[in-house]
Amino acid sequence: MTDSPDFHTLIVGAGFSGIGAGIELDKAGLSDYLIVEAGDEPGGTWYWNTYPGIAVDIPSFSYQFSFEQSADWSRTYAPGNELKAYAQRCVDKYGLRRKIRFNTKVTGAVFDDDTALWRLDLEDGDALTARFLINASGVLTVPKLPDIDGVDSFSGVTMHTARWDHTQDLTGKRVAIIGTGASAVQVIPELAPIVKQLTVFQRTPIWCLPKFDVPLPAPARWAMRIPGGKAIQRWLSQAYVEVTFPISAQYASVFPLAKRGERLGRAYLKRQVRDPEVREKLTPRYAVGCKRPGFHNTYLSTYNRSNVELVTEPIDKITGSGVATTDGALRDVDVLILATGFKVMDVDAATFDVTGSGGRGLADFWDQNRMQAYEGVSVPGFPNFFSVMGPYGYVGSSYFALIETQTHHIVRCLERATREAATRVEVSTEANDRYFAEMMRKRHRQIFWQDSCSLANSYYFDKNGDVPLRPATTVEAYVRSRRFPLEDYEFSS
Repeated sequence: MTDSPDFHTLIVGAGFSGIGAGIELDKAGLSDYLIVEAGDEPGGTWYWNTYPGIAVDIPSFSYQFSFEQSADWSRTYAPGNELKAYAQRCVDKYGLRRKIRFNTKVTGAVFDDDTALWRLDLEDGDALTARFLINASGVLTVPKLPDIDGVDSFSGVTMHTARWDHTQDLTGKRVAIIGTGASAVQVIPELAPIVKQLTVFQRTPIWCLPKFDVPLPAPARWAMRIPGGKAIQRWLSQAYVEVTFPISAQYASVFPLAKRGERLGRAYLKRQVRDPEVREKLTPRYAVGCKRPGFHNTYLSTYNRSNVELVTEPIDKITGSGVATTDGALRDVDVLILATGFKVMDVDAATFDVTGSGGRGLADFWDQNRMQAYEGVSVPGFPNFFSVMGPYGYVGSSYFALIETQTHHIVRCLERATREAATRVEVSTEANDRYFAEMMRKRHRQIFWQDSCSLANSYYFDKNGDVPLRPATTVEAYVRSRRFPLEDYEFSS
């Protein structure tokens, strides 16, 4: 490997994290970068996930860049196709398309200590080098398959919600869906009216709350175009989002708002589901906030339909014809849908292997030391490597708030490196240890440490029982991205 890289910076992923990183680099004058994307279009989550009913679960006014607010949302909660179109508009408006290499999957990244460069190995056998590497591949990326005996033996059609096959017509079919998480909450009401039989296999019930999802009439969209209109709507939306998760979940011991959410959830469940036995099965035994809640206006009432069955008996195995449960029952089905989510808090959740200084793997570092990253961005021993969605970076509000916060952090480091002609930028072990200790010290106030959360089967918890979410508000994370001491990094040539 020569010490002259192909690019100053490589960004992996052309979802909103990669788009935001590219825009920030251009603003800073650091335009020698390339975005590599496995798909053939931008959008990330909204490119890969196209299942029926997909939509954002926080208000559209918050789920967008603060500097690129759209006045074209059709609803208060935008459907997936509008988010995909928004990604394409951002790419075109900010001139990113010529800097994206589509259909390019990264299989591994290795840091060379001698040249202080990253080498990215690509699936097609090619390779790229860069001084700096930004992982913008997100967390809702790698589908998680269920650990069920025989899952590969089903002779019918099998698909994961994250890789929906639109060539399949489910009309009149017997369909089984495994999982009742956020994706299932959206897709189940869409399938029930068209299939012959829908069998839902539930391991853990989800808190489902009503969603103020209404069409935005022309006057509302017009209001977003007048001076101050977007700002007012965004402020109101941001306040709602902040109260419903960062404050209620991250400061549960200070503001016990989850109890109110639980009362609302129980009342909503009682109104929506007629059968008391089914209602009991759908009632969570853990506090609101232990795992990601669902927001939907017809999910619960779908269980009133005669062609919908909720099964809570554990799955024993999957056979060639259907799903067998531990009580000896076998339900024959034509189509098996896996709504089993993504690898989120797993040490191998990244879409590619990362090998840092001295040949140490990132997954191995986290496996041995617990998941951690300084300000959710950098890990000691992995120079010139930054993550948008690292451990203890996300507070739980809009992903766009996270993207803007973390990309600002990254650009501050790269600007300092440019000023000092530094070829190696690495967070110090002391700074990382200090930040991790702070996260441990503050986490007692989070909702996740209630006893009932042990019953939630939440993907928030990693294998060590940690919840690598940042115990802070959006405002605090924003301020710290602008004020963290750059001396916490070592800049060298």
